[in-house]
Amino acid sequence: MLSGITMGQYLPGRSPVHQMDPRAKLIAAALAVPAVLFSGYWPAITAVTLWLVLVSWLCGLRPGVYWRSMKPLWVLLLLSFIMQAFFTPGEPLVHIGWINISEPGLIQGALLLWRLGILLVVASIITFTTTPLQLTNALEWLLSPLMRLRVPVRELAMIMNLALRFVPTLFDEARLLLMAQQSRGADFTHGGIRERVRGLIPFMVPLLTNIFRRADELALAMELRCYQVGSPRSRMKELRFVATDYVAIAVTAMLLTLVSVSRGRFL
Repeated sequence: MLSGITMGQYLPGRSPVHQMDPRAKLIAAALAVPAVLFSGYWPAITAVTLWLVLVSWLCGLRPGVYWRSMKPLWVLLLLSFIMQAFFTPGEPLVHIGWINISEPGLIQGALLLWRLGILLVVASIITFTTTPLQLTNALEWLLSPLMRLRVPVRELAMIMNLALRFVPTLFDEARLLLMAQQSRGADFTHGGIRERVRGLIPFMVPLLTNIFRRADELALAMELRCYQVGSPRSRMKELRFVATDYVAIAVTAMLLTLVSVSRGRFL
């Protein structure tokens, strides 16, 4: 379950999305999120789906890459669908004890599953095509107006960067520990819930120990490189918008406008 590509991992490439300015990617993603959340009717759903297919194709990555990045979250997606299908009021199609599955529940569950999947793919596209350093610079630029309010923008951007960087590290450590314990005879797939929970304790303790060790090594490496909180930092490559970045932002803004208009018509 923990093998393969994980969200937060950068995949090198020379696609048009890879070469975009990271600030343009974040702005386009910020416009796409409300478009996904507001889309509740077929015109908006179709437009958002076509937009995502186009962006995914421009990334030059295989569809299986997105699927492997979302595999660890399938339980969350399935649970969200079940909650909507079971607890949305309506004429029941299936009635088994306290379980009532209605047609509105199935529709709302499928729509929620679609929205969560779209948002996860958008997040994967950002991390797959943007290096952690580029993300840090883009976040620092987008949050720079808050510096007038004495908000530590540089430190916040660095914290977000480190959090994203630790996502694939966490999965790698968990995968290696899982393989090591299975080779010693550990079994995490059989038995009741109580036995499985007990079996996870010897797995979680060394996992947390390794994560804290990695964090300590990172802090030591930053200190050795004379990193100081609040001190200005220079950049090897200055960020510059090009025509492709403006086109991407404009297309995403048009998508949000289309979704808003279609939502207003059907309400």
